[in-house]
Amino acid sequence: MPRVVFLLAPQVHLLNLAGPAQVFSTAADLGHDYRLEYVAEREDVPSAQGLPLRARVEWPATGPDDLLVVPGWRASAPDGAPGEAALRRLRAHHAAGGTVASVCSGVRALGAAGLLDGRRCTTHHEIQDELARRHPRAELVRDVLYVTDDRVVTSAGIASGIDLALHLVAVRHGPAAAARVARSMVVYARRNGDERQEGAMLRHRAHLSDAVHRAQDLIEARFTGTLRLSALAAETGVSERTLTRRFTAATGLTPLRYQQVLRVERAEHLIGHGTTVEAAARAVGFEDARMLRRLRARA
Repeated sequence: MPRVVFLLAPQVHLLNLAGPAQVFSTAADLGHDYRLEYVAEREDVPSAQGLPLRARVEWPATGPDDLLVVPGWRASAPDGAPGEAALRRLRAHHAAGGTVASVCSGVRALGAAGLLDGRRCTTHHEIQDELARRHPRAELVRDVLYVTDDRVVTSAGIASGIDLALHLVAVRHGPAAAARVARSMVVYARRNGDERQEGAMLRHRAHLSDAVHRAQDLIEARFTGTLRLSALAAETGVSERTLTRRFTAATGLTPLRYQQVLRVERAEHLIGHGTTVEAAARAVGFEDARMLRRLRARA
């Protein structure tokens, strides 16, 4: 049974911990064997939100199939960073073939353990400059939700820890398993790691229409291809007219316009990482760069 071991620092942020823990707990409920454990340097762990937590101080034996996760803690906490014994555990687990992950400021522990040097990583946008100064040998990727590099997985923070955990479930058990977990948690925005920390998938999900959420799931999975409204409506279970009406009311966009927004946002990310406009346009499904340039100018 794979273990997911959470290393809790004083002033840990509850959602940094609870989000990934809920993902793996739900995966276990759905038939995937996971055992969740919580360790800290002291049994009593104060959280940043005031709820006291309890953890064990003895580390369990871990193997390559196990995952170590460091949730973020309040930046101003004077005694927040884990000590050298915990850092040695992180290094040893990775050296033995295991995966280590961080949420938000938990990346500081991975940096202190020497696991970021020469690797791509990310963190919350408010501490990215600090991370770059402290670890100049790390390759910081800004404005993304999570990054994976050689079994070191880092995420932006807060809710992105859920995205990170769903990604790890998908890697281990397939995207259908991750989708079942997300559905059970009523988390519809199953965002990719290279989505912006404040992206279209998040901005246009603030509604309660289940049919529109299903349509958005389909569009997000296939936005680089040709999408016919008739097929989209059929898979969503409503008529074309009803889908268009509900979609526009919930998001302020038509399904086609939503697809275009996703394409442009993805193209902007590619261009920001050195891809030419022409190559980015083709990568997101446009026949050439003219439509992309037009939509970028309109945005």
